[in-house]
Amino acid sequence: MIGINFSRLLSIIYGRRVAKQINEEKISISVGRVMTCVLGMVVSREREIKNFVKTSYYKILGEFGEEKSFKAEWKVTEKSVMYNSPKLYNDNGFKKEIEAKEFITSFDGKQAKVIEVKKTKSKENPPLLFNLAEIQNECTKKFKIKPDETLAVIQELYEKKLVTYPRTDARVLSTAVAKVITKNLNGIAKGFRDEEIQAYIKQMSEEKYSTDIVKSKYVNDSKITDHYAIIPTGEGFENYEKIGELQKNVYKIIVKRFLAIFYPPAEFNKVNVTIGIENEEFNTSGKVCTKKGYLEILKPKNEKDKDKENKEENEEEDNDLTILTSLKKGQEIGIKNFEIKSAETSPPTRYNSGSMILAMENAGKLIEDEELREQIKGAGIGTSATRAEIMKKLEKINYIAINSKTQIITPTDKGELIYDVVRSSMPDMLNPKLTASWEKGLDMVAKKEIGAEEFMKKLEAYVKSKINKLVIP
Repeated sequence: MIGINFSRLLSIIYGRRVAKQINEEKISISVGRVMTCVLGMVVSREREIKNFVKTSYYKILGEFGEEKSFKAEWKVTEKSVMYNSPKLYNDNGFKKEIEAKEFITSFDGKQAKVIEVKKTKSKENPPLLFNLAEIQNECTKKFKIKPDETLAVIQELYEKKLVTYPRTDARVLSTAVAKVITKNLNGIAKGFRDEEIQAYIKQMSEEKYSTDIVKSKYVNDSKITDHYAIIPTGEGFENYEKIGELQKNVYKIIVKRFLAIFYPPAEFNKVNVTIGIENEEFNTSGKVCTKKGYLEILKPKNEKDKDKENKEENEEEDNDLTILTSLKKGQEIGIKNFEIKSAETSPPTRYNSGSMILAMENAGKLIEDEELREQIKGAGIGTSATRAEIMKKLEKINYIAINSKTQIITPTDKGELIYDVVRSSMPDMLNPKLTASWEKGLDMVAKKEIGAEEFMKKLEAYVKSKINKLVIP
């Protein structure tokens, strides 16, 4: 009702004007409750990026130690002489490099002391299973394919009986499925002839990892509407050799995420150290994985090495944990030198086709109203079955462009003009709050909290009020 009525109305009122601006004879303006909201997200992000002005600021790093040393970063505290100083850009950076240099001179001839050494142990559990949005995002990152292509691949795997139903929002299993989950595991062990996967299953058997997950976070009947998470069935291997390479790669990702939930948590040792020079503090930390647990599957060593090659390591990762753990509170420590590290603010990143799917699923983050936010948290913008098609339609009608190599989404000139038309005429269509309110109404109808007629009356009243506002001066 919203899409049909407002598409016609806006086309009549603004169609010629927009067509003239993009040198077309005529155009039809297409809007929709979900589609226009997604367009708004893309255009708003693009304008944030274009209007962004980078700001440079300057951090101070101190190098402390004797034979072996470590670096720590200065950060303002209430005791600092720089507390609330206009010279600071933020709590750990100066606006001007010269002011950072001047501040460093204040440490001349002073002694450093260890103020605090805090040692902690932590565990990190395997992630939840894939729903459609999560696997679409993963495939965009790994294979640079569009969400509708991922859906088509998983649909084929489903039809070949290799995985469960793909169009699901759930990331957990039902109790009934969890009770017989060993069937899936045994099927994979016997039928999936992949050396890497077989090694993981062998480890599960040798280490006697539990397959009783009924009371774990991976099983929750209340979080399942129609279908549970996407998992391998443990069947259909007679069809495996008939599928393409991409399909095999996607299947393996699903299998690995599934097996990971039976592995133990990854365990880490972490130490946080605070160094004091009079009233100024420098902080650093170190972290080491002591037990890989599920990371054996989801972060194999060769993938970790690739990650490290592709990005600069943090000072936190550079510090030798053994040096930090050997420090004692109150001990004096040598100062080797200070350095200034320039930094700059970063613009927001553009959506890619996978991250947009997640943004649509988690659109509650864009809504301030708590009740509405909770509602859309479950429903999102669109559904698992329609989100990829919404993006496909926006691309087809030339409102957005999706880079085939990077999957980065940008608005077209036409898309930006449509956005401006909607923003000036009925701006709430660009706001997830509208989608949330209608989703809430539909949910209330389904739960019989309100009647369908009452909901339709409200919807009709909304449409009429908007039409009257645009048509009647």
